[in-house]
Amino acid sequence: MTFREQMNIVVVGHVDHGKSTVIGRLLADTGSLPEGKLDQVRAQCERNARPFEYAFLLDALKDEQSQGITIDTARCFFKTKKRDYIIIDAPGHIEFLKNMVSGAARAEAALLVIDAHEGIAENSKRHGYLVSMLGISQLVILVNKMDLISHDQTSYDSLVREYSIFLEKLGISPLAFIPVSARNGDNIAQNSDSIKWYDGPPVLDLIDGLEKKPEDERKPLRFPVQDIYKFTEAGDDRRIIAGTVESGTISVGDEVIFHPSGKRSEIKSIEAFNVPTEKRVSTGQAAGFTLKDQLYLKAGEIMCKADQQQPLVATQFRANVFWMANAPLVKNTKYKLKLGTARAQVRLLDVVSCIDATELTSISGKQQVDRHDVAECVFECVKPIAFDPVTDIEATGRFVIIDNFDIAGGGIVAGAVGEEQAWLGQHVQSRETLWEKSRITSGTRAARNGHRGKAIVICGDQHRKEIAHELEAALFSAQYQSYYSGIENIRAGLDAELDDCDLYATERIFHLGELARILTDAGLIFITTIDNVDASDIQALRKLNEPYEMLVLWSGDQTPPSGVDRTFDSSQDPSKCVTDILDSLRLEEVIPDYSI
Repeated sequence: MTFREQMNIVVVGHVDHGKSTVIGRLLADTGSLPEGKLDQVRAQCERNARPFEYAFLLDALKDEQSQGITIDTARCFFKTKKRDYIIIDAPGHIEFLKNMVSGAARAEAALLVIDAHEGIAENSKRHGYLVSMLGISQLVILVNKMDLISHDQTSYDSLVREYSIFLEKLGISPLAFIPVSARNGDNIAQNSDSIKWYDGPPVLDLIDGLEKKPEDERKPLRFPVQDIYKFTEAGDDRRIIAGTVESGTISVGDEVIFHPSGKRSEIKSIEAFNVPTEKRVSTGQAAGFTLKDQLYLKAGEIMCKADQQQPLVATQFRANVFWMANAPLVKNTKYKLKLGTARAQVRLLDVVSCIDATELTSISGKQQVDRHDVAECVFECVKPIAFDPVTDIEATGRFVIIDNFDIAGGGIVAGAVGEEQAWLGQHVQSRETLWEKSRITSGTRAARNGHRGKAIVICGDQHRKEIAHELEAALFSAQYQSYYSGIENIRAGLDAELDDCDLYATERIFHLGELARILTDAGLIFITTIDNVDASDIQALRKLNEPYEMLVLWSGDQTPPSGVDRTFDSSQDPSKCVTDILDSLRLEEVIPDYSI
């Protein structure tokens, strides 16, 4: 049997711009409809006194027939002399954008349909952005309903210029713009005499010229574990690890690592039902494996070859997200993440930037992601997960977020956050091992000073500095060894050679944490203030100050980052704040339990 090449193409565009009509015409003009289907739909239209539309060939759902819009993602098939096609008709209505995203996820190319008469609509731009975000590089724009503008080239050229400028902002160069009339068949299967000024190929010829996406066999192995089957009948003690090879190849005898657990073993056998035993499987194949070692594994882990590039493993990651739920994506709310076969609780840590997908303008200062927003975010999972940047491996770089048992958003992984924290852990461990300790113990210093060493970090608005200075004064007047130093001193001192930009913000946090470690070890109550701080900064400071403790306070009306121990609003009197802080220090037994 001769193998025929297959390609997935998604058709997107604003509602009523003619996507389903384009697909219906492709099916009819290639003879890919079931026998009698076209006549059946024509007869049904006559009985209902409705004009025949090629879109009716696809509108199989009752709701679609009554509302006149495509609600679900429909798949259909047609073939040319060159290859077979799976065409995905993605919904154009704004209410069903999540169906469009799920439909386009596996596409290798996209046809984006724009109504020549109506022009570029809101969703024409939004869908262009989503195609870009999903990494679909082969994009063809069909300017449909040319008959409604009398096949006017001037209007067509104007639309092409406007949409090309928009796509250029996305970094997309479409393969072609084609003027068509899907209803009349102009430039669909063959060039039309009605649009003689167009000298490019018709849609079918251009589709046959698309490049088939190369298989992922040459990429590192990624085998998300779907389930583990344990057999016990007739002395069968196999534990079969089941799933689908998303990229790469794997053979019997290969050494493998499972992430995020880090467990290792060797492939003992490749298992399958009712087929000959194989020694090697590759991308796209569903398979089962037994291991040389009886490992306890869970669904959601990713099996990788030991001698290849490994996935990232972290609790925090950066991602581009398109949000589709009615309720916004908000910080510190628990959601469910589905990435490959992995399932994990996830929460939003930070909204780095938010983009209006229609105009590609940045919306500054947003602390939540609203419906139909596109945003760059930082997420944190309750436990480490394994993933790849989508630019490396798509299957383990795409995810969806579930809220209340419904798909609320989809996204692509840009990279990990938290490698710094892992590095900090190693750094602190090494530092403490090599630390030349003073012969005067911390207990001796505490007895002499009348208090323990402590680092106090006050974050937030300008109110923080007044609190810090009054706290230092109160402690000093009570003869406690206290010292204040703001992060500005590090900018002017340790980091004087660095440019004053965000690139070195992490370095300043690093230096501040090391300073806190030294002064706390000296038995001082060290007080500092930071204005622009996030959860990862606080985590880093705590880690760098080990083995000593840190009290983190927040002053201001903004929502504090996670990791803050106590908050004060801007209207609160600094003296009252200081009193509350002193009470906390007494409760923690940093200072004696009596009034200053």
